[in-house]
Formats: sequence, C-alpha cells, structure tokens
Amino acid sequence: MRTRRLLAAVVGVAAALVVAASARASEPPIADADRAAIRRVIDQQMTAFQRRDGVAAFAHAAPSIRELFGTPESFMHMVAQRYAPIYRPRRWSFGELEIVAGEYTQHVTVIGEDGTAANAFYLMARQDDGSWKILGCLLVPGRKTPV
Repeated sequence: MRTRRLLAAVVGVAAALVVAASARASEPPIADADRAAIRRVIDQQMTAFQRRDGVAAFAHAAPSIRELFGTPESFMHMVAQRYAPIYRPRRWSFGELEIVAGEYTQHVTVIGEDGTAANAFYLMARQDDGSWKILGCLLVPGRKTPV
C-alpha cells in the first residue's frame, strides 16, 4: 500500500512538472541556504553511490523511504534495478530547484557509468530539525553521450 502511495505521489509530481512553468511567478523565492543544503544532500548521496556505500546513501533518504525499504541493502538493490545512472554515476550537474505541487524539486542531470544521460528530479523534504532528506526521485532517461 505504501509503495502505491509513493508511486502515486511521484506520478503526481511528474505531472506537476509539466505545468510548473505557469505557476513559477506565484511561488515564494527559495532561500540560497536551502538551495545549497539540498544540493549538498544530493551530492553526498551520489558520492556515496560512487563509493558503493549503502549506509551513507540510505542515510540521506527521508524517514518514509527508509521505512519502506528497511535496510541499506534493500535500498541499494532497488536503486541498482531502477535507477542505474544514479547507482553508478559518472558525473552529475545541478539544474533548477523549484517548488512543484508544494514539494521542493531539484533537477539533476546525471551521466551514468555507460555514458547515458538522464534527468533526475529529486523530491526533497525538510525534516523537523531543519535538515533536508530525499523523499523520492523521478528519473527520465536520456540519450547516450560521447565519452
């Protein structure tokens, strides 16, 4: 049941990305400190994936994601199966951070180990202590890039 709710939320955010441009004017500005903190969390998780450090990668997931997968090993298995460019990233770069359907959503362009580019849209959640965690990721496959 939780997986379906999470999937429904991700699909909802994906649909909202399509109409986000028209709503940008009415969104409050995103603080530079939030931008930096969100990028730092994603960067640290991507670096953990490069090191094959499941414990560190799992630590950046929101509590609901950690509860859903239970262990770093289960989480890493899911990422390996469904998010290959993220699981084995060669490099990544940050795009826009936007508020989409009420969620902070960070665009990241990822080049996977095989040279395939993908657009990743990270949904971020501010925790009670003010820190940021990754609530989910929508991966949109791209094309193979020159090596």
